[in-house]
Amino acid sequence: MTTRVRFAPAPTGFLHVGSARSALFNWLYAKSTGGEMILRIEDTDAALRKPEFIDAIVKPLQTLGITWDEGPYYQSQRQQFHVDAVEQLVESGHAYFCNLTRDEADALAKEAGLPAGYHGWSRDKGIEDGPDCVVRFRTPDEGEVVIHDVIRGEVRFKNVELEDFVIRRSDGSPTFLVANAVDDADMSITHVIRGEDLLNTTPKIMLLWDALDFGDKPTYAHLPLLVNEQRKKLSKRRDDVSLMEFLSKGYLPEAMVNHLALLGWGPPDDKEIRPIGEIIELFKLENVNKGSAFFDVTKLNHINGEYIRALPVEEFIEMAQPFVYGVDAEISWDKDDYKPEVFEMVAADVQQRVDTFSGIPHYIGWLFSDEVSYDVESKGWKKAMVKGKMIPEILDGIAEAFVDVEWTAEAMNAAVAGVGDALEARSQVPARVAITGTNAGIPLWDAAATIDRDVVLRRLAAARALL
Repeated sequence: MTTRVRFAPAPTGFLHVGSARSALFNWLYAKSTGGEMILRIEDTDAALRKPEFIDAIVKPLQTLGITWDEGPYYQSQRQQFHVDAVEQLVESGHAYFCNLTRDEADALAKEAGLPAGYHGWSRDKGIEDGPDCVVRFRTPDEGEVVIHDVIRGEVRFKNVELEDFVIRRSDGSPTFLVANAVDDADMSITHVIRGEDLLNTTPKIMLLWDALDFGDKPTYAHLPLLVNEQRKKLSKRRDDVSLMEFLSKGYLPEAMVNHLALLGWGPPDDKEIRPIGEIIELFKLENVNKGSAFFDVTKLNHINGEYIRALPVEEFIEMAQPFVYGVDAEISWDKDDYKPEVFEMVAADVQQRVDTFSGIPHYIGWLFSDEVSYDVESKGWKKAMVKGKMIPEILDGIAEAFVDVEWTAEAMNAAVAGVGDALEARSQVPARVAITGTNAGIPLWDAAATIDRDVVLRRLAAARALL
């Protein structure tokens, strides 16, 4: 039997990195087994049926290189199949009409001394359908649902602990649960690979599956949740979770895919950075861990940096342009002062240092700005400019030498070294801090020689004045 998996996200306006990981694992499993992946948009909520919300799912997947063999299908376009299934369940006695509100059900529970919630109050009441009625599935009073989960092992749910859940809203629209069961059956889905947060819906879907006589059920695998460094579930309220936001900051799609693949799964040889073809060959669903997976941005930065350094320098230069000169580039200099030939000259050195493309301006801003800022409270400033030996004299000596030195990298470097030798003090780091604003970065003098002499002299004087 051909493996058929489906990625079935609900539109939310953006693609969560957790959803992207789910899509990737479905795709990896399909590819590794020679199967097929189906994309299905679960847009049963009418408020979310917007073209831009669909684009927010489709475009990020395409950017990552995650392709699908069928779809996208839309649950909203299959609603009649879901309605028919609800009617079938009512006719067979597996479901019934209920006209109680949640508050009314809670009040009845309180009177009966039961926990808040619905306790089958409308069962066997013969309630007719009406404008305020929902349809509830009649959960068996005995027995249990057993899920043979590829990742989590055997998971059991006692039927008595499952309330009679709603399968059709009062407006006549079927819920996600029945739509999910019907569509998985109609599309011959063999494996359902999704987040652990949906595990509690699985017994309900399996009960519906049996009641609708759909036959063999799909194999389930519930992926571990993604957590932040505090080991809390990733949340858009406190964490960066939008996939496109990461990509817009200069993370390469290949690096993001590599990182996502390691969230809950790892190759048997512990080699983490590898091409997608090798990941497909090594991927096994049963090797996914059930423990929470830490979305480690530091690790993502490391992986992304390795992918950046592997680029041909010409490709790096081309891909860097939106971040050093593009419309949305977060730069501190006037775009009219940007010199592409200067960036090309230092690009190879920058490439070896950045983890994301958005980090490029940090290394080159001093080349295109008349002034640089000095963080006099930073450790770098205090170490180099406060605790250093004879710093005022060094800056004065460099400024004097730079008035008429030949404006080449070799001559400037020699002049600074000469000042240091004369004062028997280290002169290179104070020179770097004064000229660039920081005590670390790309090789200094070839780049510094591209800046106007007057600009460099003003920076030396500005740094000297802060001492």
